[in-house]
Amino acid sequence: MKKINFLLVSVFVVGSIAFTSCQPKVGNAKLTNGADSVSYAIGILNGDGFRQNLKGLPGEVNIETLIAGFVETLRDENAKTKIPLEEANTFVQTYFQRIAEEEKAKSKIEGEKFLEENKAKSGVITTESGLQYQVITEGTGARPTETDRVKVHYTGTLLDGTTFDSTIERGEPAVFLVNGVISGWTEGLQIMPVGSKYKFWIPSELAYGEADNYSIPGNSMLTFEVELLEIME
Repeated sequence: MKKINFLLVSVFVVGSIAFTSCQPKVGNAKLTNGADSVSYAIGILNGDGFRQNLKGLPGEVNIETLIAGFVETLRDENAKTKIPLEEANTFVQTYFQRIAEEEKAKSKIEGEKFLEENKAKSGVITTESGLQYQVITEGTGARPTETDRVKVHYTGTLLDGTTFDSTIERGEPAVFLVNGVISGWTEGLQIMPVGSKYKFWIPSELAYGEADNYSIPGNSMLTFEVELLEIME
């Protein structure tokens, strides 16, 4: 506690020195002295942290009510807020979990609808597992086996067209075991002769399933353009 108090005092002193002569009016905030300025500066720092964190949350956040809850609690530790303080954390977790599950269910339905329509298109082949692919360029080399290491270039996109990974953008191909990736890739790579470029549409159950994976939301159907460059020795 002493360490925290010392830090706050230090910030206040530095803020007073740095901002006492600076008295602009920004929005509704009047910076008339060092205390005003450092208070505003702390608000900016915390606001930026909140803004970054809120970007990754499902659903929409009402900024006005967020600020209202923040101010009510900040001004009075015994404030009678509309949601009791001891229930707030559980409420937040339960709410966002429900929103995430709803979005995953929606993503699953949208992916299945797309695949159902896509399989009827000319040149699209659907395997027994549900993997779909289209030959862009047919190579003449050997086909890899499940235990081979391969070198590939690829670009992966979500259903809405967002690119989530690309060796083309990184400027360097990837090397990995055929059986060391998602099952849609393991199956698809064994169809491709070296020198080929295929487009794959991978159902969520052959990709990452219900789990979120970095920038890939749960239940996402994935699209990949894959160029098989080499089977490694």
